[in-house]
Amino acid sequence: MAPDAAEIVDVETGIESMPLFAPIANREAQVMKMRAARMHGYREPLRIEEVPVPEPGPDEILLKVAAAGMCRSDYQLLDGYFKGPFPVEFPYMPGHEIAGRVAGLGSAVPATVTYAEGDMVVVNPSWGDCTCRQCREGNEQLCSGNGRWVGFGPPGGFAEYMAVEYRHAIRVSADAAKAPELLAPMTDAGMTPYRGMRKLRDAGKLGPARTVAVTGIGGLGSYAVQYAKLLGGSATVVALARTDSKLDVAKDNGADHGVNVKDKSTEVIQDELERLTGRRTIDAILDCVGSQASISMGFDLLGPEGALAAVGLMSDRVEHRQFPFVGTELSYLGSFWGNHLDLVEVLSLAEAGLVEHNVTEVQLEDINENLEALGRGDVVGRQVIVFE
Repeated sequence: MAPDAAEIVDVETGIESMPLFAPIANREAQVMKMRAARMHGYREPLRIEEVPVPEPGPDEILLKVAAAGMCRSDYQLLDGYFKGPFPVEFPYMPGHEIAGRVAGLGSAVPATVTYAEGDMVVVNPSWGDCTCRQCREGNEQLCSGNGRWVGFGPPGGFAEYMAVEYRHAIRVSADAAKAPELLAPMTDAGMTPYRGMRKLRDAGKLGPARTVAVTGIGGLGSYAVQYAKLLGGSATVVALARTDSKLDVAKDNGADHGVNVKDKSTEVIQDELERLTGRRTIDAILDCVGSQASISMGFDLLGPEGALAAVGLMSDRVEHRQFPFVGTELSYLGSFWGNHLDLVEVLSLAEAGLVEHNVTEVQLEDINENLEALGRGDVVGRQVIVFE
């Protein structure tokens, strides 16, 4: 039997706290509080506030958040980039990269789930409606029905507690649970480039005597170069970035070569590629930037039958000349987040020691200045808010 939802136990002390599901009249003066970073409008700083701990529904679990990754898309949410596709009601709690400990179970969580209070889980951020074709194929992140994405609709993890439907939580091993700051980024920064690189591999664009490049060595790109090595089938891996410090990170993570592309023409970049690889063109590119400039550069560098997979979302539109695209049979692949199995796979790779992390721990109180740094492109790797 699953524990009764009213029995909420503090995972650090083991002391039973006040019942979250007690009648309102009986607990009006006992409502549990938590710290949370909330939006009160677009282009406004987040406010650190004390708010009630959420009450999980019958099929939800209450998580005591251990770590929450900070993504450039969090900055874009505040800046209004997602105002159209993902409108939110204020005040709102963002945060979509989440690892936390089970603090309570709803009454309808099935016993077969076997969660115990204190178990560490990560949250799969894409919540589909389970009825559309995409969901039935396992791609809830592409839900064409009533899909939701935590941190862009449902309240996110920039808070000490959150409620999540039990089926979106993935339990990790006791060893992995020792470092929640490494788990949280895997739900986006670790998973998103993995899916994109798999698309390039499955399209037949990787392998021996081929070159694969990663554009943008930030939170996603530092993982992407590792997946290029793991999935590339001996392809030469090249990192393309605008600072030497980011190229150093890429090389530390397995890139064979790095090219600083800042203020350089296509011809100059090709000269550098030829010096490093013996070829002036690239067979496959995973673009982790998504700007008009980076996508355009990528297509200019692709050789015949080359493919570019885009996971970045910096610009809202891109352009490229039509004849080279058609005349050399190039491919442009969109890749959005990842599905449940993608997340399970990257968690397994990380636990097997096949993935290195570039994580900086930060505090909730410093969230605004760190989001501003993300917006400027100053962050290498991932900044993670730690709560325990």
